[in-house]
Amino acid sequence: MPLSWNEIKSRAVRFSKEWENETDESAESQTFLNDFFYVFGITRRRVASFEKRVHIESGREGYIDLLWKGIILIEHKTRGKNLDKAHQQAIDYFPGLKEEELPKYILVSDFARFRLYNLEENTQHDFVLKDLVKNVKLFSFIAGYQISTFKDEDPVNIKAAEKIGRLHDKLKAIGYEGHFLEIYLVRIVFCLFADDTNIFNKGIFEEYIKRNTKEDGSDLAHHLSTLFFILNQHENYRLTNLDESLAEFPYVNGKLFAENLPPASFDSEMRTLLLDCCMLNWSKISPAIFGSMFQAVMNPEERRNLGAHYTSEKNILKVIKPLFLDELHNEFESVKNNRNKLAEFHKKLATLKFLDPACGCGNFLVITYRELRLLELEIIRTLLFKHYKIKKEVAADAKININQMVKIEVDQFYGIEIEEWPARISEVAMWLIDHQMNIIISEEFGEYFVRLPLKKTANIINDNALRIDWQSIIPKERLSYILGNPPFSGKHLQDGEQKKDMDNIFIGVKGSGVLDYVTCWYIKASHYIQNTNLKVAFVSTNSISQGEQVGVLWNELFNNYKIKIHFAHRTFKWSNEARGKAAVHVVIIGFAYYDTTEKYLFEYDDVKAEPHLRKVSNINPYLIDYKDILIQSRRQPICNVPVILFGSKPTDGGNLILSEEEKNQLLLEYPDVKKYIHKYLGSDDLINNVKRWCLWLVDADPSELNKIPPIIERIEKVRKSRLESKKLATRKKANTPAIFAEIRHPGSNFLAIPLVSSENRKYIPIAFYSKDVIGNQNLLMIGKADNFHFGILTSEMHMSWVKYTCGRMKSDFSYSNTIVYNNFPWPKNPTEKQIKTVEEKAQKVLDVRKEFPESSLADLYDPLTMPLALVKAHQELDKAVDLCYRPQPFPNETKRIEFLFELYEKYTNPLLSETKKKKRK
Repeated sequence: MPLSWNEIKSRAVRFSKEWENETDESAESQTFLNDFFYVFGITRRRVASFEKRVHIESGREGYIDLLWKGIILIEHKTRGKNLDKAHQQAIDYFPGLKEEELPKYILVSDFARFRLYNLEENTQHDFVLKDLVKNVKLFSFIAGYQISTFKDEDPVNIKAAEKIGRLHDKLKAIGYEGHFLEIYLVRIVFCLFADDTNIFNKGIFEEYIKRNTKEDGSDLAHHLSTLFFILNQHENYRLTNLDESLAEFPYVNGKLFAENLPPASFDSEMRTLLLDCCMLNWSKISPAIFGSMFQAVMNPEERRNLGAHYTSEKNILKVIKPLFLDELHNEFESVKNNRNKLAEFHKKLATLKFLDPACGCGNFLVITYRELRLLELEIIRTLLFKHYKIKKEVAADAKININQMVKIEVDQFYGIEIEEWPARISEVAMWLIDHQMNIIISEEFGEYFVRLPLKKTANIINDNALRIDWQSIIPKERLSYILGNPPFSGKHLQDGEQKKDMDNIFIGVKGSGVLDYVTCWYIKASHYIQNTNLKVAFVSTNSISQGEQVGVLWNELFNNYKIKIHFAHRTFKWSNEARGKAAVHVVIIGFAYYDTTEKYLFEYDDVKAEPHLRKVSNINPYLIDYKDILIQSRRQPICNVPVILFGSKPTDGGNLILSEEEKNQLLLEYPDVKKYIHKYLGSDDLINNVKRWCLWLVDADPSELNKIPPIIERIEKVRKSRLESKKLATRKKANTPAIFAEIRHPGSNFLAIPLVSSENRKYIPIAFYSKDVIGNQNLLMIGKADNFHFGILTSEMHMSWVKYTCGRMKSDFSYSNTIVYNNFPWPKNPTEKQIKTVEEKAQKVLDVRKEFPESSLADLYDPLTMPLALVKAHQELDKAVDLCYRPQPFPNETKRIEFLFELYEKYTNPLLSETKKKKRK
């Protein structure tokens, strides 16, 4: 274990005195280095294991005075020699080193002078022998006190996961798999971390493998089994003649090494792979992300993009800060000047309990624990330096009992995880973050603090969180907060077991089939927190605050569980910057059984932007500052406007659809078939001006069709395609293979709205089409629509409604007839003049479009290329539409949507609206 700084300083003073009087003749380089490392607690045996030989140019070999691979290279000269030349000599050795062997520090010395180069920070420190005591903290990386900073994108994270993944594959290939393999790898990962973070004396795991195992790997499994046994055995019960290299390992406990595992088997390649793992700097890997990466290595498909499989700390903080952390920091600020209140606050922190019911590899628990420990450090600093009047510069000499002052423990944290591997990894991650926080405490107060043997552990349960009683894990009276990032899984992505979970959670809830899997955790948590002051925060797909899911989920949460939203992050992009990372657009919702006046909404200008914090009076399920209101799916519009239809669905295996080339070829051979060929339109065709056609054979003369073999051939293919379907309804449609399976058409000219369109456009591209055009199931059609309808639907007013009520496909708008259109509050009793103005401005938009005949709607409405004339035409239309709603302008989108929700409520609750008017009078 690392020495205390007091002991290190004492040894440094003795070292300086012993060597300052040595002459060149009596001075011996190796002895000097042995004594130097002894100052920091490194034994002669350990120093002797460091490499000295290295290949340099032309195949020659050079001799380094000392190389601690990946850590430090030392070049030592006789007294008075040029240290610049010594430094250059050290640099010259680099080409002969492997990448993982390259040092982070270079130390050059001539007995009397020291010069330390920090290669990562590009700094240099010079001092003389007698001043070593003043500079010992420069060598904290040797002493075991170095505090690592973590970067989400640090390549070492991915390298580590890849190497462990390869080791996993090798062991699995020989038949060592399942539960035993997972525990075995977790133990190896723990040892690798322990070797670089001074849970073990630095580097002894790697040294043990190198010194004690054969190069062919034949005895490696035996030695690992022995080591695992020793790590689970208290020092007092070990054999008295135990090999010194094994006796050096500490007693770990914590049940990590308790289970007896069957012996594995290694070969030369696997031994080399394990040693390669040892060469990485595991202290650089954040416990907050390593678990997710190692979970990814278990899945070959996910392994191809390891960098994408973790949640950034920044996003985790978006959950925990408004849930509890900001509040705790505010409380600390309010009590820090009162010693008794501060001590009570410290005790309170030690009583808090946290549950992540979908904890995965423990990311949220790890960051929560770290932030609590950092807050506790502030408390301890304040108590010692402000209230107990201990001077910071002499804290290391004050012999502070840190063990009694640190109160927060890992057993305050609970998790549920359905997969065993991440559940075990999360336990180890909590131990590791605990150790790293202990290192920070040790550095702060000069006394090494470590919790070994491990007496307490995070309470991670390997089970299905949706099928167990959370009270059996921790009674709700003892819990403080629930948080996490449950699996999203939309309705089409749910597997059989997940669908069973949905059925069990949403018994009797009408329409629950449309819900995402994540909603199960909302119901489960809401049931758990009944009649308590517990607060909950989950990351979720933004679908639960948009579209059809809102009415189903929040109706249940509001009416049956009396839930109130306390804070929320509106839609933002949940990811890091890893290459190939799929965009996931999410919301964060914090809620409780009780109401509060402190409600906060985090709003984003766009999904990649930073949030703006706004205190609000209420947060409804659409995550806006308005009363709790639910927009339910309805078959008819709430206003007197034309009905909207989905287009026709061919279900034809592609055989009734024609490309431009296929259409031309068919007409060339059979000109009379022209009357059966219609323009075919879907969302993509509408937006990108794609030309497609279809065979529209409704009421076609059979005798004519039989004279056109290509059409008959296509009809036969449709019949066969439908007969092969698993759906009975589709197989029945094989009886009428010449026509579309589902026919929906307004029978008139119509206004077309794409079912899916990009959120990047300010307006959804819509357009008029003649009745001869056949829209497909990815298109919505409004028959007998006029310019007024076009103007309203392509306005900023309608787009505000769309943004808040529309479902999403990723981040794209997924327009709904039953939710968006049928519930949209059109202007109430606009004047003839207002209607005419909208119609004129709408026509202006259509006219400007015609000025660009070669441009598709995608080109015209691209925010980067939208023509200025079209921008101005839409701005004029927006003003005209706004005046149909009210004479005062809308200052921002928030005011627009609040107005629309109020108007919606008037239309759907006329009796309630009349009552309000009477009260005002």
